[in-house]
Amino acid sequence: MAVAELYTKFNSVWIPDPDEVWCPAEIAKDYQRGSDVLLLQLEDGTELKYPVDLVKLLLPPLRNPDILVGENDLTALSYLHEPAILHNLKVRFVDSKLIYTYCGIILVAINPYKQLPIYGDVIIHAYCGQNMGDMDPHIFAVAEEAYKQMARKNRNQSIIVSGESGAGKTVSARYAMRYFATVSKSSNKDCVEDKVLASNPITEAIGNAKTTRNDNSSRFGKYTEISFDNRYRIIGANMRTYLLEKSRVVFQTENERNYHIFYQLCASADRKEFEHLKLDVAENFSYVSKGGNAAIDGVDDQTDFIETQKTFTLLGMNKDFQMDVFRVLAGILHLGNVHIRSLSEDKSEVKRDDHHLRVFSELLELKAEEMAFGLCHRKIATGSDTVIKPMTKVQAVNARDALAKHIYSNLFSCIVEHINKALQFSGKQHTFIGVLDIYGFETFDVNSFEQFCINYANEKLQQQFNLHVFKLEQDEYMKEDIPWTLIEFNDNQPCIDLIEAKMGILELLDEECLLPQGTEDNWLQKLQNNYLNKNPLFEKPRMMRKAFIIQHFADKVQYECEGFLEKNRDTLYEELISVLKKSKFHLLANFFQDNESSTGNLNANIKVRAARAGFKSFKKQHRTTVGSKFRSSLHLLMETLNATTPHYVRCIKPNDSKLPFEYDCKRVVQQLRACGVLETIRISAQSYPSRWTYFEFFGRYRILMSQHDLAINDKKQICKEVLQRLIQDPNQFHFGKTKIFFRAGQVAYLEKLRADRLRAASITIQKNYRCWIQRKKFLTLKRAAIILQQYVRGERAIRHMLTATTLKQAWAAVIIQKHWRRFLVRRRYHLIVAAIVVIQSHTRGWLARRCYRKMVKDQKAVIIQKHVRAWLVRRRYQSIRRFVLNIQLTFRVKQLHRKLDEQGKENKGLLERLTTLSTLHSTEAGKFHKVEEELKKAMTQNKFIEDQMKKSKSQTEQVLSELRKETLSLRGQNEKLKMQHQEQTQEMKDKLDQITQLHLDNLEREEHQRRKSENNFQIQKEDYENQIEALNDEVKHLREERVQLQEQVHEEYLANEDLRKELAELTNEALIIPKLKGDITTLELKKQGLEMCLQNQRKEMREKVEEITQQLLGGLEGEELRKRLSTEDMEHMNEDGELWMAYEGLKRASRVMEMHIQSQKENYEKEIEDLSFKIGDLCEQTTLLQQKLQEENHTNENVRLEMTRLANDNMVIPELKLQILELHKEKQDIESHLKGQVVEMKEKMDEVTDQLKSSLEDEGAQRRLLESEKDNCAKENVELVANFKQLQNENYQLLNRTKTDSTISSKMQKEASQLTMENADLEEQLEQKDRKIKKLENQLKSLTKTADKVNPTNVNASLVPRKEYLGMLECKAEDEEKLIKNLILGLKPQGVVVSMIPGLPAYILFMCVRYADDSNDADMLKSLMNSIIGGIKDVTKNHNEDFEMMSFWLSNSVHFLNCLKQYSGEEEFMKHNSPQQNDQCLKNFDLSEYRQILSDLAIHIYQQVIKVMEDNLQPLIVPGMLEHESLQGISSMKPTGLRKRSSSFLDESEQYTISSILQQLSYIFSTMCQHGTDTDLIRQAIKQLFFQIGAVTINNLFLRKDMCSCRKGMQIRCNISYLEEWLKEKNMQSSNAKDTLELLSQAAWLLQVNKTTDDDVKEICERCSSLSAVQIVKILNSYTPIDDFEKRVTPSFVRKVQSQLNRREDGSTLIIDTKYHFQVTFPFNPSSQALETIQLPSSLKLNFLTRI
Repeated sequence: MAVAELYTKFNSVWIPDPDEVWCPAEIAKDYQRGSDVLLLQLEDGTELKYPVDLVKLLLPPLRNPDILVGENDLTALSYLHEPAILHNLKVRFVDSKLIYTYCGIILVAINPYKQLPIYGDVIIHAYCGQNMGDMDPHIFAVAEEAYKQMARKNRNQSIIVSGESGAGKTVSARYAMRYFATVSKSSNKDCVEDKVLASNPITEAIGNAKTTRNDNSSRFGKYTEISFDNRYRIIGANMRTYLLEKSRVVFQTENERNYHIFYQLCASADRKEFEHLKLDVAENFSYVSKGGNAAIDGVDDQTDFIETQKTFTLLGMNKDFQMDVFRVLAGILHLGNVHIRSLSEDKSEVKRDDHHLRVFSELLELKAEEMAFGLCHRKIATGSDTVIKPMTKVQAVNARDALAKHIYSNLFSCIVEHINKALQFSGKQHTFIGVLDIYGFETFDVNSFEQFCINYANEKLQQQFNLHVFKLEQDEYMKEDIPWTLIEFNDNQPCIDLIEAKMGILELLDEECLLPQGTEDNWLQKLQNNYLNKNPLFEKPRMMRKAFIIQHFADKVQYECEGFLEKNRDTLYEELISVLKKSKFHLLANFFQDNESSTGNLNANIKVRAARAGFKSFKKQHRTTVGSKFRSSLHLLMETLNATTPHYVRCIKPNDSKLPFEYDCKRVVQQLRACGVLETIRISAQSYPSRWTYFEFFGRYRILMSQHDLAINDKKQICKEVLQRLIQDPNQFHFGKTKIFFRAGQVAYLEKLRADRLRAASITIQKNYRCWIQRKKFLTLKRAAIILQQYVRGERAIRHMLTATTLKQAWAAVIIQKHWRRFLVRRRYHLIVAAIVVIQSHTRGWLARRCYRKMVKDQKAVIIQKHVRAWLVRRRYQSIRRFVLNIQLTFRVKQLHRKLDEQGKENKGLLERLTTLSTLHSTEAGKFHKVEEELKKAMTQNKFIEDQMKKSKSQTEQVLSELRKETLSLRGQNEKLKMQHQEQTQEMKDKLDQITQLHLDNLEREEHQRRKSENNFQIQKEDYENQIEALNDEVKHLREERVQLQEQVHEEYLANEDLRKELAELTNEALIIPKLKGDITTLELKKQGLEMCLQNQRKEMREKVEEITQQLLGGLEGEELRKRLSTEDMEHMNEDGELWMAYEGLKRASRVMEMHIQSQKENYEKEIEDLSFKIGDLCEQTTLLQQKLQEENHTNENVRLEMTRLANDNMVIPELKLQILELHKEKQDIESHLKGQVVEMKEKMDEVTDQLKSSLEDEGAQRRLLESEKDNCAKENVELVANFKQLQNENYQLLNRTKTDSTISSKMQKEASQLTMENADLEEQLEQKDRKIKKLENQLKSLTKTADKVNPTNVNASLVPRKEYLGMLECKAEDEEKLIKNLILGLKPQGVVVSMIPGLPAYILFMCVRYADDSNDADMLKSLMNSIIGGIKDVTKNHNEDFEMMSFWLSNSVHFLNCLKQYSGEEEFMKHNSPQQNDQCLKNFDLSEYRQILSDLAIHIYQQVIKVMEDNLQPLIVPGMLEHESLQGISSMKPTGLRKRSSSFLDESEQYTISSILQQLSYIFSTMCQHGTDTDLIRQAIKQLFFQIGAVTINNLFLRKDMCSCRKGMQIRCNISYLEEWLKEKNMQSSNAKDTLELLSQAAWLLQVNKTTDDDVKEICERCSSLSAVQIVKILNSYTPIDDFEKRVTPSFVRKVQSQLNRREDGSTLIIDTKYHFQVTFPFNPSSQALETIQLPSSLKLNFLTRI
């Protein structure tokens, strides 16, 4: 079909756009050939006339159909051109949030600038083992493809990761290496994988830096070879580096940083171990502060430095080497701060006392003077001598910077060399995978020597890529037998020749560098002379003079010549080299020795090769330029890549703003052009880019085939005939062996035909449906019109024929008709009523009888159900009760065993502790009593002081009243005698003055003494307060101890009888309370003493006051004094106030003392109340403890009673002994009686016939056997009697112990329980003996009866008894190995399953175990059990991949385990046994430990069975559940690209379907059923398999965008229904396997449901409850329409769903863990198989076993 014919109306095209590069437009009118204009309509509705070049017929590129948009592989697009690629990447990146896309053999990775949950270990395991086209594009898919090809073809592989800075190269390479480390885990203890991954943080720290485009940009190229052994496990690695950007060490542009390691070191400068480095913040160092901002958002340099140190240590670099590295780095920082000043125009110097120079010299152990001289001087070699010449400041600064660059470059090389040493391996490398992380094509505003080398390397890589693409295409064409034709492509060999050929740019540059006076101008002139106007790839810019332009494969790049020569020479002056050689710092000195390793030299400029040895001189090195070294290293890299199979990853930077999921079309298309993606598309478009298998073509375009075509059986032939009919031009397609190859645009044409056919079919369906609707409507209207016409016509006829006669006749006719019709209707009504009554009566009777019968049945059923349910509940309750009691008893017995042992050890220590505590408590109790007594004394003293104070107060008041009265009387007398006794008064005044003065002195002295006593009292008070505080602290301490003891008591009480001991200790420790009471009494006594002292002091003061008053009044009698003292004298004396002052002072002092004493009293009373409350609390607590102690004593008493009861029970033993003796006597009597009968029988037999002698001899032999059994029974009875006596003695001893020592009560209880168990065993043994005796008696009776019945007629009859087997097999010790070999190791399940009962080997083994138990042979039993378990382990280990063998031994292991339980003699396992089975229980040994071992072994076998089933089912799940179309006529196939799915290459007959899964499940189910596996165990296995089916299916759904469609959801739902029907068919609904598919069922529903409105959002959030938010959003983003009739999910709808789901708190996990296993439980199902009926088949070759 001609291309111009595709430009029809409604088709879409792409037209250039200045903003978006390309914009879509719709063709508004069909294009007519010869027209120079194409009429288009833009998305905004505007019309555009697009000019068409009629000569070249350049029409705008066509747009792909919507169903092809968003494809995983760009080569799947029908139209392959730039706008289609750009739009497809945008749809996947912006709308679907998918960052990976295939482009043929290239993986295009767009940097999302956001952490995505698609790199976990679960994702790695999901991609592991998958073909590259099976899953969505991913870096893990590329890594898996490389690993798989290496393993299959034994060929080395390479992954080439390229892209510009900030595109994510380093991260992609890191994830690829992580994938290899995860999937190829080695068994080596050196953890090589961790070391390989640990090399990344170190290389990023020393080789990555922040740029304007990327915060973590790699400033060097790296090729890492990961070595594998012959088992394809990592054994080591080797790293090569290329073109380190040394200039960044000394200079950074704005908003850029130096290498990360410098900032990490500065951030850790305050650490103690770095003090000698004299570091500071980064802003204070010149080399790391030129870019401005030294911080990166979200990056903590100090934390990163710790991580770097850890990786140093992990790679074996010790602390000394790390510190040496940090010294060199710090020296570089200080070197950058060395100040060089200018002395003149041609001289400069560095001060010798420069701080940074001194630190630099100290760190690197150099001489500061020589360093200062070397920085400012250089040597110039003349013909015969060398001259030292000073340098200008600019030259010295350049020399300093060159030195810093060389030191860092050599340090970088040294670190890489150490990394390679750490990753070295011993042994031979089998294969390797190389990961190349190298810079992509770069073009900046200013391009220099580094960009020239980078673009040169990309030219070489692009050439290698082109050759590889053509080789793959040629291989594909030859494989399909398609003629190979050469395709024109842009060969970049001329550009490579321009750079590296003889007299090329690099050679001319090297030549110019060798000249002493060489300059960039001369070099540029040579280039222009050789290539300008001679080579079309070399141009001269119009504006700049010192620049040139090269036409690279990606774009034109203009290079500025300035700096080319200096960077290519990489010069370092000899004077500085000689100074550095003298360094005592070995790491630095080794960098500049004459014999320098090639690794360091090479990597200092270009790369590192750790494996190469040898040295070359430094001068020789400087004769080799950087360009020549880079060229040689690049050739070596290309040789390595050409010897491997390359895999390409192209990293794309979507925007320069580092915004997540923002797509800048201009930036993206620029990178697509530069990285070779568009060139790949162009090459693919020239050949056959679209490739379909015949099966895919048939499934997709079956709608275009006619019935005649479909009648052909060969689908390949159908495809050929249909395609030749649809596409007339045979050059547009080609038929291969397995595929059909299409030219570009042909798939779109086929899609158009398919859409037209579907559209025509839908139009036909719509036409017929609308016709049916309209016809139905028309017929309804027609019928209504006819009815209307009838009525209208009838009305018209009536009006036309209407007269009086006719009216009368009509009226009469109507009346007659009325009556007649009434009669008929009435008669008919009566008949119907009669019939209805009869029918109703019969019906109601029948219904009543049926209801009655139903009620009777219901009543009977209810009664039956009642009894059955009651019986079931009782049985279940009893079984559960017995089970719980047994568990409790066993647990308690074991616990008592353990605790009794521990208690015996602790008894001695507890006794010692009790004695010490009792002594301490006695002493503390004495102290407490003393305190109580002191407190009582203090209280009594306090009361006495209060009484005295009251008395003294009343006395003072009486004295005051008397004094007042006397003063009044004295005043009157004084007035009368005043005139008479003036002289005597004067004398008296003098005497009074002397007396008052004397007494005032005495008062002052007394006041001083009082103050002194108050101070003493205060001191004593403080002492008492301190003592009270100490007592309070002791009370608190005791309370804490009491709380702790209570907690211990509670814990020990829960534990069991150990609580008694602890309670005894608590009660002893509670005796501390009397001590507290004694302390309180002492305090009270002290208080009373203090009050007594105060009372005495008051008394003394009162006496002194009385003495003063007596002295004042003592010399004179009352009357004489009145006479002598006049009223004026008395008034004068009172006015002076000496006496009143003294009295009032004493009064105030007494009041102060009273108040002080009162306050002290109140304080003491409060403290006493507090202490009394505390004592009360302690008393209550002691009462509680005493109650608990009483309870424990009560329990002890119960134990003692139990012991006495057991002792009483044991006292019954003599009675049992007597009974045994009586039985023995009865047996003797029976024996004697039987002997007599035997004699009589012999006499009778002699009389009857002589021929019965033989039979009598047989009977005598039997009797002898019976007599021997009787003797054995008698002996056993004697032994039992001895055991009874021994047990009785032990019981008496135990009773004596309980009486003497209560501490051993727990041990007595244990022994008592043992005695009860032994008594029960003895009783059982007695019962068994009784049964044996009765059995013997019955046998003897039967013998006597048979002997009596014998007559002469049956003379020749032989009395041969029938053998009765006991269900045991005798296996001798020497036959044990043969048993294991024949029954376990050499047994094949097929023969056993067909001809024998299920679990036969388990029954045989158990019968052998029964015999060993019955023989009471412990060694034999132990050896047999160990051999059985070892044999099962060996057979399951040797056949761990054989499902039938593993299933067979799983069944037998569980049967054997159930037999051990069923015949263990434990009550819980004997409930469903028959009496015969109860008799066959094990008697002598407890095999519970072996049961546990066997249970663990069965769990291991079950897990291995599940693993084998999952491995067998795994390859069927994805093809059967997802890829196969189980619903016929609903095709979900789409066009695919070069990366085909693996299943696409299979024929239809080889494809797995849902039937394959069901067949595998049926095979598993039938096999396990044939082996007799327990039904519950089968249910658990089926549930696990269904979980795997659901998990694997939904994981592939998440990781395969092409499977997320509505039709695929219908297919999945159909497959789930098949699985549910299978469960119903196999009666496996109770296994809950259906629930494991709920997640998958909801995902299928989500694919089918409508996804447009807000109601749909709400419904999705409600219905998809099992899916997490991440999973729902992933499905919606991955939803892909199959046809044009389906609609894509809009981003706005996805955002609405996401906002609703944000409320959920589910995890962010996308992938389901397929390794998850449900916990297995082995139910106990007793067997009804009678052991005595089991016979040994001859096929088992077990003739050496004897049935007992």
